[in-house]
Amino acid sequence: MWISFEMVINIALTILYGYVYLSIFTAVFIGNIRKPVGFYIMYGLHIGFTVISTVFGFFVELHLFLSQLPFVVLTILAVVLLPLTIYSKNKRDNLEGQLETANERIEELIIFEERQRIARDLHDTLGQKLSMIGLKSDLAARLIERDPQQALTEIKDIRQTASIALKEVRELVADMRTAKFEDEMIRVSQILKAAEMELLFDGDIDTLHVPPLVENVLSMCLKEAVTNVVKHSGATKCEIAFHQNFKEVYLVVRDNGQGISNKHALKSGNGLSGMRERLEFINGSFKIEGEEGTTLTISIPVTITHQKVNEKIDDLERP
Repeated sequence: MWISFEMVINIALTILYGYVYLSIFTAVFIGNIRKPVGFYIMYGLHIGFTVISTVFGFFVELHLFLSQLPFVVLTILAVVLLPLTIYSKNKRDNLEGQLETANERIEELIIFEERQRIARDLHDTLGQKLSMIGLKSDLAARLIERDPQQALTEIKDIRQTASIALKEVRELVADMRTAKFEDEMIRVSQILKAAEMELLFDGDIDTLHVPPLVENVLSMCLKEAVTNVVKHSGATKCEIAFHQNFKEVYLVVRDNGQGISNKHALKSGNGLSGMRERLEFINGSFKIEGEEGTTLTISIPVTITHQKVNEKIDDLERP
């Protein structure tokens, strides 16, 4: 209603006094309309009324409009372009806000699923063995006077069971540790230095903003790729580059070694199958070029879909 009232004022002032520029203010308000139908209706009406009133103004005050013709043309261009620009910007900001909210929700779901997995692993790892230790302890207590030798055997079994449980708990805790990309880069640089390879790095680690699961997979892929370079390439230089936009994270590992000529090795060798499984879990992908040296390019989407998380979270390969 208020925009329609502004249009009426614009038409009147344009025809009577040549105040075409007032239509720019109305264009700004139209650009901030959120609903698409309302926006395009008012946008079309505003352009039509502005052009009609301007043309009519030439007949009423020809000298006045001719004297400011360049300004009139620029104003009409602003009326056409300004609402679209503002509307597109508002729409993009809204989508980015929804994307950020979705990413936060996905991170919460991932954390919840990980807690559920840890609870199941702890139950499966410790529950049975602690129950066995309790039963064997009761049995040993009853046998200690009646059959000391059998009681000693039960105590040895208790000790062995406890050792196995401790080992499994340590493995579980080790699997729970999340690999940080920044920490992995430090270890990778140390490995390449020990192998007497030159490291060239292109990227800003501080710009990496991804869910913990994505960072963990990215770090493990970097570790696997550099390990392959050190073990199999025979290179003297290794280049690592990564960058992130609002859709994907890209990691490139390139060496100047002998390259990969065996197609079978490209499909399954050198730990690539494990890397492929990790990337498929988070909808990522990689490609290898092995003509002049070897170039491994990894791309991972920043957003992990809820469906993929629910279907595969329990099957995540532990590094």
